[in-house]
Amino acid sequence: MNATTLSNAVTNDSTVKANTESLLSPRFYKTNYDALDRINVDPVREEWDEMMEAFERDENRDHFRQEVDFENDVKEMSDSLYKEFLDFLISSITAEYSGCVLYQEIRDRSNNPDIKQLMAYMTRDEARHAGFLNKSLNNFGVAVDLGFLKRAKKYKYFKPKYIYYATYLSEKIGYARYITIFRHLERNPDKRFHPIFKWFESWCNDEYRHGEAFALIMKSNPHLLSGLNKLWVRFFLLAVYATMYVRDHTRPELYEALGMDPTEFDLRVFDITSEISKQIFPLTLDVDNPKFKKGLDRLSKINVEIAKTKKQKGMMPFMRRMGLSVLASKEFVKLYFIPVVKNELPDRVTVAPSW
Repeated sequence: MNATTLSNAVTNDSTVKANTESLLSPRFYKTNYDALDRINVDPVREEWDEMMEAFERDENRDHFRQEVDFENDVKEMSDSLYKEFLDFLISSITAEYSGCVLYQEIRDRSNNPDIKQLMAYMTRDEARHAGFLNKSLNNFGVAVDLGFLKRAKKYKYFKPKYIYYATYLSEKIGYARYITIFRHLERNPDKRFHPIFKWFESWCNDEYRHGEAFALIMKSNPHLLSGLNKLWVRFFLLAVYATMYVRDHTRPELYEALGMDPTEFDLRVFDITSEISKQIFPLTLDVDNPKFKKGLDRLSKINVEIAKTKKQKGMMPFMRRMGLSVLASKEFVKLYFIPVVKNELPDRVTVAPSW
């Protein structure tokens, strides 16, 4: 299928897909904005001010203003590859725009000058990413109506500490994903079937810096990283890793086209993210434990079976889906109780990307 021949009907389909709720889809969040006003970053003031200066310099400013010539720089795709690639892009747009909406809301409601300044910068970056992706897709007659998405998407309440853990991890794992794909395509340019991959380095450097900011927020509030909160750190690490693994294994043709094995790719991303997260988390998951991969594989297979039941009507498929969901929960619990690797936190939080 040549992407330029798609009808305008796909535009609406893309928006509907972005608005669809599922266990693997990106979500929109709201939080306790008054609690964010009470954040005090003075314990990490030196690193914080250095980071704000980096945000102000905005060294990626010009990278996302370039015009993208998709029509002359995109390879022919099969129908199945195009479907998976479109799913990947829509998911990416939704995740970026979700961050943009949350950060903008915090910026507008906050009375804390440090948080207000940070959220203004992060809103700028996420809006740039989502807009760039959507503008690119619009060249092919495929676009997500971001205004509609903001109004129609269901919002989930997250405590501020959940926002810190989840956002830190999503930004860092986003960096690890994008830089791994970018480096692979540097070595194998013949596998770059779409020009959007050329921007992954600039994109992931923004993601990395966002994660650094949330690391500093957690460092300035050490109770977030001790006691029972270690259990929440462990939960979010596993939730983010498991979601990524299961979702990536629903896109086999995408990774085949890139010349990558999704399992090897995910394990590489886990290694990078785990190494980065040592800057702030007192523990990492033992991703080298054979039980870890086996558990993820079982979750992936269960997800495939659940997807099959959703295409069937009647009570029996429904009951089977409920049973599979219970089985998936049990597998998640097993993964949760695999012993973790303890980590001593460094004195200085911020770390330059080196991957």
